Amino acid sequence: MKSLTLGLAMACLCFAQNLPVSEISLLSDPSPARVRPFETLVLQVRVYGQAPKKEGEGTERVRLQKGGAKVQVVTASGGWLSKPFKFQGREQESFYTNSSSRFGSIFNALGQDFLIQDSNLYTAPEKPGKYELEASLEGKSARITIEVDVGAPSLRKQESKSFSAGQHPADPYRKVVEHWAPMLAQETWWQPKSDAPARFDFDGDWNGDNNWDNLESGSSQAYVYYAAMETSSHWFLIYNVFHPRDYSDKCIAGTCHENDNEGLILTVRKDGSEFGKLEVMETLAHNNVYTFVADRRIRNGVHNIDGDIEFHDNSHPLVFIESGGHGIYGSASPHAKYTLSRDEFANGTGMTFIYKGVAERPRHANDRLVGYDLLPIYQEWWPKAAEESGWNQRTYDEFFIYQPFGGRPFGAGKRIGGTFLGRKMSSNKAKPFWGWHDGATLKKKLLNTGQWALDPAYAVSRTLTFPPGEQPALEYTYNPYLGVE
Repeated sequence: MKSLTLGLAMACLCFAQNLPVSEISLLSDPSPARVRPFETLVLQVRVYGQAPKKEGEGTERVRLQKGGAKVQVVTASGGWLSKPFKFQGREQESFYTNSSSRFGSIFNALGQDFLIQDSNLYTAPEKPGKYELEASLEGKSARITIEVDVGAPSLRKQESKSFSAGQHPADPYRKVVEHWAPMLAQETWWQPKSDAPARFDFDGDWNGDNNWDNLESGSSQAYVYYAAMETSSHWFLIYNVFHPRDYSDKCIAGTCHENDNEGLILTVRKDGSEFGKLEVMETLAHNNVYTFVADRRIRNGVHNIDGDIEFHDNSHPLVFIESGGHGIYGSASPHAKYTLSRDEFANGTGMTFIYKGVAERPRHANDRLVGYDLLPIYQEWWPKAAEESGWNQRTYDEFFIYQPFGGRPFGAGKRIGGTFLGRKMSSNKAKPFWGWHDGATLKKKLLNTGQWALDPAYAVSRTLTFPPGEQPALEYTYNPYLGVE
């Protein structure tokens, strides 16, 4: 019965989609289209056609559930547009269906929830003035004039928290971590503040279950968390990029959740120089590991090589981070939608972040070279992670005992928080690096939950093929997460 219902609903869709477009309109939300410099508003394309009247002869103007319009800024330097999304406000007009039955109602719901991406987020330029934008679809076009005015009401909520530059704890690994700190090409969508890398306590507390609600009032200063480990042959540098929200324009079946933490691991050979030689970059996107190399002699293993490493300013590997879901990929991946040579995001807007030792705020949704600061996980997250630590804020949940495969070191055997506590939209979906897992190696029982990042020397030696005699040494001289201080 369900498949029949869906089939009839889709038949309604086909009929509605086949109606020719008679006109389109381009509207702003809020209206009128007046906005402050560097602030945002939503542009929606509404599509109309002519359908037979339900009673009597002739046709009537109806609104069609149809996306795909091309929207562009006509005026030079007139601002920027995000990739399209489903309109999030209240619709003032009903959509047309060719049936008054319950199947037409089902189609109406399907179209609104799954099919139609008819909106873009417009980000205003810095210079006040009037700027023209145009939408086009199937030979029809519409225009809107947006006034950028410093006197317009602000649509940006004032932040209640700000972090001053603090003294970094003594860390002999910080210089090498800074040297290789990645450049982040962060795509933005209809919630650009949700896409900016943040600190976990961006809202002034360590409770994980209020981060979704505190997004707008918390600090937008940019931070990246790091950890370092060492064997006699290599340094292993782990970078965690935290976001308060994993979001979408269609939050269904757990696809959105409070808190998000994905990251990357760099394998750096100690070659006698101050900072060594980067060999491998592994990135995490939705429980899958993607592998990129600076040394092409390294070959496929359990993981395939997904491309070369591209660098900003010689030593900062470039990664692309999706908007919304925040999966991380090397720039050579087909998933990556940013081109360094053109400094361009393929799908619309994005921000780039580089390490400056200062936590800057992005000015707008298409900002460039925003500075971030580094925070040590060993001081910030790890002391709070053990169930017996006495930590009394709502930071972690789903405590577990790390149990590596392959007879590898398992540390103190304490129960540690496997997820960040989050309740909004979905429960406990974000994980600190010791809770990460790679689907391919977990299924093969090669690397257990947490092992990819807690034991990176073993992990990379098992998942890739190094040249003869150049395998990473497996005994740690420093790995405090496994008890090697």
